[in-house]
Amino acid sequence: MTKEEAQGATEEEQQAQSKKGQKKQQKEAEKAAKKAEKQAKLAAEQQSTEEDDFAKDRYGMPAMVQSQQKLDRALVRVQDLTPERADQLIWLRARVHTSRAKGKQCFLVLRQQQFNVQALVAVGDRASKQMVKFAANITKESIVDVEAAVRKVEQKIESCSQQDVELHIERIFVVSQAEARLPLQLDDAVRPEAVGEEEGRATVNQDTKLDNRVIDLRTTTSQAIFRLQSGVCQLFRDTLTTKGFVEIQTPKIISAASEGGANVFTVSYFKTSAYLAQSPQLYKQMCICADFEKVFCVGPVFRAEDSNTHRHLTEFVGLDIEMAFNYHYHEVIDSITDTMVQIFKGLRDNFQTEIQTVNKQFPSEPFKFLEPTLRLEFTEGVAMLREAGVEMGDEEDLSTPNEKLLGRLVKEKYDTDFYVLDKYPLAVRPFYTMPDPSDPKYSNSYDMFMRGEEILSGAQRVHDAQLLTERATHHQIDLEKIKAYIDSFRYGAPPHGGGGIGLERVCMLYLGLHNVRQTSMFPRDPKRLTP
Repeated sequence: MTKEEAQGATEEEQQAQSKKGQKKQQKEAEKAAKKAEKQAKLAAEQQSTEEDDFAKDRYGMPAMVQSQQKLDRALVRVQDLTPERADQLIWLRARVHTSRAKGKQCFLVLRQQQFNVQALVAVGDRASKQMVKFAANITKESIVDVEAAVRKVEQKIESCSQQDVELHIERIFVVSQAEARLPLQLDDAVRPEAVGEEEGRATVNQDTKLDNRVIDLRTTTSQAIFRLQSGVCQLFRDTLTTKGFVEIQTPKIISAASEGGANVFTVSYFKTSAYLAQSPQLYKQMCICADFEKVFCVGPVFRAEDSNTHRHLTEFVGLDIEMAFNYHYHEVIDSITDTMVQIFKGLRDNFQTEIQTVNKQFPSEPFKFLEPTLRLEFTEGVAMLREAGVEMGDEEDLSTPNEKLLGRLVKEKYDTDFYVLDKYPLAVRPFYTMPDPSDPKYSNSYDMFMRGEEILSGAQRVHDAQLLTERATHHQIDLEKIKAYIDSFRYGAPPHGGGGIGLERVCMLYLGLHNVRQTSMFPRDPKRLTP
């Protein structure tokens, strides 16, 4: 190819390329024009929509609440929405539990704690098409402020707690928007497993619930469990205060293991080590030696036990009691059992709604108890177990399966879910337990059971420094480490006893649940340290 020919070919190529470029530019220009036209059309539509949208001030997403203003607006509670409020115009704040758009209307279920109500936004003189569309697109679990008229319904709304009324929404504003994708669906989280299996519908496993506890705690079941738990604490405090007990606070960082065992958490304490208290035991007793006579405390208890069972936690709430008595430690047992009975009665009489709510998801028999409380001796319990074919020694502690079996036997024979087992073998109790004066193999100690599981361990304590030293030596405990404790009894100490109750366990067993993690708000076990 000559030089001229090569040059001509290159020019042709350049011309072809520039034609291509022109075409591309033309296409892009057409595309841009179309896009601009589309945007202009959309903007025009939106403008006309906004002009047409007579309700545009009745819905939307206002500025974040940063305490800009004090509104003189009373908000009504969902649980107070009854037929007596029919035809009233009210404001309320609630979560969007579910929403369902249907033609020119949208049905919402608005939830507040364990109560919910049906609401309706419908195209009319108060709501525009755009307002209905806005309501239908609000994400589940968002918090909304609603102005609505309360209307009686002819047919009960079975799916809501407020069955006799519904709300006709006139204004709706999103106060806090939830992300569209929830880690779990609340309806799945409360579905009974049997129903889920039968109908092939989703249920949520326990770990998923605990990993997303803040969502799980919103469910009706969780709300009911923890309201009932709050009731247990309140009844415990009120009953004991009425009986003349004083509430005390005890340290949780201690210099020696309170139970003398190995299952303690060690924490670094400046240039030395300290431990997290396994119980307020020593301090309760010191208060008795200091003439407080009757004390109780409610606080965290730590156990470094690598127990991954349905009833063990590494941190739980202890309800502890200690009291001086006059002549016999059964005075202490009577005081504790009466406190428990008052709690059971209070729950039965004041928490039926919560009990029924939990029963819907986790059905169980109502909790039964006797007045006065049934008290059996350890030897009687062993005899009942032997009669049922269990082989065990006289001085052997009860295993968990044997505790459960004995619970069933007691229920069959005495028709009670709550009883006391008294006079445990001395060998299976802590060093500070008072030996039985008539048989040194046994002790003045007792456990209390609910539905066949232990909820309290207690005893008359050794209140004599000399005997306490002997018992500690027998248990091979370093006397130097418990010197302050033993010294408490050198200056006159009244005879006394007490016990410690696990709050989460009491709630679990009262409600007939099968895992203590369900009654611990943010449970701690060997495998769980978050959330």
